Amino acid sequence: MKRESFLVLLGLLLVGCDSPEPSPKGFAGLGQDAAAFAQVTPGHPLVFPRDHGAHAGFRIEWWYVTANLKDGQGRDWGVQWTLFRSALRPGPETAGWSSPNLWMGHAALTGPGGHQASETLARGGIGQAGVDARPFRAWINDWSLQGADSFGHLRMTASGKGFGYDLTLTSDRPLVLHGLQGYSEKSGKGQASYYYSQPFYQVSGEVERSGQRVPVTGRAWLDREWSSQPLAAGQEGWDWFSLHLDSGAKLMLFQVREAQGEPYRAGTWISEDGAPQALQGGQLRLQPIAWTVQQNARRVPTRWRVQVPVHGVDIEVDALEAKAWMQTRYPYWEGPVRLSGSASGNGYLEMTGY
Repeated sequence: MKRESFLVLLGLLLVGCDSPEPSPKGFAGLGQDAAAFAQVTPGHPLVFPRDHGAHAGFRIEWWYVTANLKDGQGRDWGVQWTLFRSALRPGPETAGWSSPNLWMGHAALTGPGGHQASETLARGGIGQAGVDARPFRAWINDWSLQGADSFGHLRMTASGKGFGYDLTLTSDRPLVLHGLQGYSEKSGKGQASYYYSQPFYQVSGEVERSGQRVPVTGRAWLDREWSSQPLAAGQEGWDWFSLHLDSGAKLMLFQVREAQGEPYRAGTWISEDGAPQALQGGQLRLQPIAWTVQQNARRVPTRWRVQVPVHGVDIEVDALEAKAWMQTRYPYWEGPVRLSGSASGNGYLEMTGY
């Protein structure tokens, strides 16, 4: 997601249909058939650092970082860095324009002065974008996320019109596998992804807005996910939460909304020492309680009540900047949030399909 944050990816994936009345394909075409690609199955162990890199044979994957930051004046900032890979056909990367891979990057800065975002596109096979597992490097044009010792120490850079950032992320905690040892279901119909996170990064560096550089510190969450068909045809979008509790615990929750019927819900409780506990739909409740009309007139829930009774969680999740709309190729909402109620903290919220 974190998210399956997400497979926006690219209009070129949505070409062609033999039926005069095509069936629903879910958000951005992610419910369309992908039988020719590799499938996500349970019992497939994740291996590192290999799985930090790209996965030939799978249709879609992403490297996704969100950071909650503060400056010296105590002001809140949020940063997003995302790289998506999308395959037009199964098979390994090849040199030149025959490469099967398309790449898309999203960067955003939210804080004093509002929300700014940028999108960049690239083809595989010609050096414009890619991911290496060892040493780790993910890049698209001049944006990069890289570290000599894999995921323990990363430098993250990106820029857009009027904003940019240069941040260092460090963590000595183990990676967190979601679902069943990294097998994360997204419906009751077999859709799933491989999904793991590093939610314990400490962050330092600078953000820049309108030429002014601001030193910041904070915490960040990295998500890695890959799949070939993460949504069922009737699933129209999702709401995804990655939350840092001030107690030291972390909480990932999502619901994939159905065109008809109840949403599919799941999540992971991550204790202060990094131990994960999978959460099933009946163990969590997500209720929108306030909506905001965005610049493009779309109405989006920007305040939520989140309950996980088994862990004593009953909180409100409120957007730092209510108008954090990502006006990208496939538009969605993504922004930092504050927590109040039974627990304090912060995090990020992603919402698609509105």
